[in-house]
This record gives sequence, structure tokens and C-alpha cells, in this order.
Amino acid sequence: MNLHRRDLNRAALWLALCGWSAARPARAQPAPRWRSNPFTLGVASGQPRPDSVVLWTRLAAEDEPGFDDLQRCAVRYEVFGDAELRRPIAQGEVQAEAAHAFSVHVHARGLAPQREYWYRFSCGDAQSPVGRTRTAPAADAAVPRLRFALASCQNYEHGYYAAHGEIATRELDFVLFAGDYIYEGSSQGPVPRRHGAPIPVTLEEYRARHALYKRDADLQAAHAAHPWILTWDDHEVVNDYANDRDPAYTEPALFLQRRAAAYRAYFEHMPLLLPPQGAAMRIHDRFAWGRLAELWTLDCRQYRSHHACPDPARDWGRLVIGCEALADPSRTMLGADQSQWLAQGLAASGRQWKLLGQSSQMSPTSLEAPRGRQFWTDGWDGYPEARRQLLQGIGEGGIRDVVVLGGDVHRYVAADLRVVPNDPASPVVASEFVGGSISSRGASLTSMEWLRRDNPDVVHARGDERGYAFIEATPKAMHCEFRATAHPAVADARFHTQARFAVEAGRAGVKPA
Repeated sequence: MNLHRRDLNRAALWLALCGWSAARPARAQPAPRWRSNPFTLGVASGQPRPDSVVLWTRLAAEDEPGFDDLQRCAVRYEVFGDAELRRPIAQGEVQAEAAHAFSVHVHARGLAPQREYWYRFSCGDAQSPVGRTRTAPAADAAVPRLRFALASCQNYEHGYYAAHGEIATRELDFVLFAGDYIYEGSSQGPVPRRHGAPIPVTLEEYRARHALYKRDADLQAAHAAHPWILTWDDHEVVNDYANDRDPAYTEPALFLQRRAAAYRAYFEHMPLLLPPQGAAMRIHDRFAWGRLAELWTLDCRQYRSHHACPDPARDWGRLVIGCEALADPSRTMLGADQSQWLAQGLAASGRQWKLLGQSSQMSPTSLEAPRGRQFWTDGWDGYPEARRQLLQGIGEGGIRDVVVLGGDVHRYVAADLRVVPNDPASPVVASEFVGGSISSRGASLTSMEWLRRDNPDVVHARGDERGYAFIEATPKAMHCEFRATAHPAVADARFHTQARFAVEAGRAGVKPA
């Protein structure tokens, strides 16, 4: 389902008022000549609808003489109906503005449903790489299958993006990215590659961090090959932030200035439609794939309650024992408005598979410790009442075929979701897959054995390998294949299938496949 009309109108208004690049008919302008190609960050597409996609690029030519003095530049876009670029479908011109890092967002509309398109940009005598995108099927279409990759957590310093290289070669309808696109912090000790810059705080610093990541050839290939649907987690701003609070307990007004800079840089580097408004940015959204599936992307950071029982002396206050505040029913992960939007959407959905794309692990992760049960409060275990209300609504509403998709935890997870976690008397109402991490380091096999021991709802957990998940949905079942490598520091690492799981239509719970 498309965004509400008021959101589209608001997007158009902000594009106009704030100077974000907006498409207009092609017209003649003096053509700049470049010493080197300015399309160094590649191209991308996203937010696939039956009649539209968002196309993205950014001019990044800091070494070009005179580029620092340039205020705006006309960028031409072209959309084609064939890979040979012989059948033009649409074309136009946008103004890339220095005030917005010369980023370009084109809302390509009037397209046919369930079709592949190819696109490119040009500026003067320079031309971008060619990207391929795909529209969603018509809302009432009988779709035989949906294929997508689930990816997250791509710390530049922890390894290379060979997983994206493999994703680029697969036949997919889209890539679902579940957060931690960039990392703000840097690592101690030996790593395959370095950020080479301080922790970002300002807009320019966040822009530079995004540009560093976008220059990776494998990441560019995955963006150019498929449309992406994105949500964020914490590292796009700072580790473990919650609403207007960061782990350092910075004055909220000051932290929100940093959050505004991070959100703006994020928008400038992603194929998204709605720009931020200061420190606020709507990223939760809803996508339909014919009658087969509906996907809700959720924002688990911007609207959440602060962490319960913070204790700066212990893991930044995120691991707690005996925290009564966890049971407070007013504590929220999604915020009241987003929670209501999701609950109403799930209840009204007539599509078979209901997918929740969010940025963490929803199944339980608590562990038995000498002093009692230990809970990690940055994930859903830190918001147990919010999780219970969501899953109880699914169960009591008779909403079938709900699959939660996550990231954040740097491990592969297949799990059953119950209203009361780990209680065999509580029925399984949904299923969960977490797709590992592209490069970010994870936990040992031993710690994952403890996790499964103390949480029987978790059927599979591996944190020792890196990669992504390949997911295919049909009217009969959803299959998940965990693609993994033990060698993320090898630029051309090869991937194997770590495990396969399936969810049968009409029956919640994961089974080995």
C-alpha cells in the first residue's frame, strides 16, 4: 500500500521548500566537463510500488577543481524498458544542490507493475553506472512467489562486503536492509580496513562516513542490481540511542542536533522519498507484493521509551537483573502512533504473508546468571510489555502467517514467537528470522549454545559467521536460507548455506527445511 496522500503531499512540499532535488522536464543548460566521473557513489533505487520507484545518486567529486565552489548542477535522469537502453520510458532533469550534498532523489512514476526497468544519470559529459530496478505487482495480482535478501549490520572496519557481491548476482525482487548501514564508532586492534576519521557528530562528518561506505564496489553493485527497502537501527546515529537520549546522557536538545545531522545525511544517501524535518524523519512504511505479501518496515529507535534501569557501570546500562521497570505496560518500542498504525494494518490486511521488517531480535535473548535472569534492555527483551501487546494482538486477532524479520544482533536466528516467551503452554503466534550481519563481528558458538539453552523458542542461533538471508515466499510456504562465510576479512569470500528453515502457510513456527 502506498504512503498516505498527505505524506506524499508533504514530501513534495518539503522537496520544493528545502531545495531537495525534484524532477522536472528536461531542458538545455551549459554542460559541465569533468576531469573524472563525479558519480563515485554509484546509483540506487528503492521503495518499489506498483507504479513507481525512487531513484538515487549523488555527485561526489571533491577532488575536481572548482567543485567546492559549485552551488548547483543539473543532473539528467533516464528510465528505460530494456537492458540495452533502447526503449526510453521517462526522462527529466533535477537540480543537485550543494546544500544537500548534491544528492538526487527522483520519484519515477507512471510505471507498469511487476516490471524491470533500467536507469542512469548524467551531468555534463559524465554518466553514471546503469542501475536495474523493479516495480511491485499490482495490489490485486496473484503472485506465485516473492524473493528477497535480508541484510543488516555492515561495519566497514570488521570486514569486506562480499555478501553484497553475491546479493548483486541473485534474482531478487528487492533487498530488505534492517539497519546499521553505517557505524559511527571505530574499532580497537587489527581490522581489515579503517574508517580513517573521527566519530561523526556534525552533518559533514556523517556525510563523509556514508560516502566512505557507498564507495565500496560490492555495496554499489547490490544497490545497482535491486531496489532496496530500508529501515535503520542505532549506529546510523550513535550506538544504543533511544529517542532523545544517547548512552552518554547528553543534554537532549544537544543530542537532537546530532540526530538531525545524522538523519539528514542518511536521507541524502538513500533512495527514500520523505526528507527529514529537523530531528524527525518518518521511515516506517508499508509495501504490498500483490495478494501474496505485505511488508511493514518499523522504526525501533526514534519513538521508543528510554532504557529501563540504566547502570552506566555495567555495559552502558543495557544488561540488567531484577529490573521491575521492565514490566511497566507504558514502556514502548514503537511509540503509540506507530504501534496503532501497525496493529490496524495487520488486522485489515487481506494478504497472505505479513512481514515485519524491524531492526532487532524479537524472540527472547535473556540468560541465566549467578544473580538471576539477565536481560538485554536495548532489544525487545527491554520492552517485554510492548512485545506482549503486539503478539497478543496477532494471536487474539487470528492473524496468520506473520513473520518477523530482524537484524542488529550479528547472528543468524530462526525462532518461534509466543505471547509468553519460552512457555510451552503459550501458543506460537508468529515466526522469526534474523539474517546475520554483512560484516559486523558476532558472538561465539559457546555463547549461542547458552542462548538456545536458556531460550527454547530460539531454534537456531549462530554468531560466528557473516552474511545474509535469502527468503522466498509462495502461497504454500516461506523458506529462509542463511548464506554465510567464516572469512569476512577476505574480499572475495565464498558463501555456503549454513541452514535452511521453512514456515508453512497457516501454521506459525519455524521448521528445518
